[in-house]
Amino acid sequence: MKLLLHTCCAPCSVYCIDSLRKENIEPTVYWFNPNIHPYMEYKARRDCLKDYTKSININAIFEENYGLDEFCRNVVNDLQNRCSKYCYRVRLEQTAKYAKENGYDTFSTTLLISPYQNHEELKRIGEEMAQKYDLTFLYRDFRPGFRDGQAKARELGLYMQKYCGCVFSEEDRYQKKIEKDKERV
Repeated sequence: MKLLLHTCCAPCSVYCIDSLRKENIEPTVYWFNPNIHPYMEYKARRDCLKDYTKSININAIFEENYGLDEFCRNVVNDLQNRCSKYCYRVRLEQTAKYAKENGYDTFSTTLLISPYQNHEELKRIGEEMAQKYDLTFLYRDFRPGFRDGQAKARELGLYMQKYCGCVFSEEDRYQKKIEKDKERV
């Protein structure tokens, strides 16, 4: 199996990579995340992943695409469904496309470690892209290792982001505080 692993950030990759290596699967890390904003957040996550992949001696590919304009155009009319209609789809499709064009037979994503992501939707879109590009989508429910992976990432001093990635998820992070502030006025 030649696996291309879409990777959203270093902390989410820790357990995924460790788990796959225990199965004797050596993934290639693939960075493609045009949904992460603002730019300094994008850069912090990308640079941390670059350092981490070097430290664990794993092959990594970084596809640069800070896509704020394109992201906004694609999600503005349906913000509540942005993850499944744009964010998951654009990243998994690009990963599958790159995999097909570069001799990989399988792809997956570190998004599968997050208890905050919609696994059924990720699996559905992954399988759809696998069929479209004649590949295999490797589904793993990495969620049981989420806390261990995060703890190891902290021990390693990896940059730990506070929200999923897009500006709207950052707003969601502060929603309770925003509501409390409104009540005070």
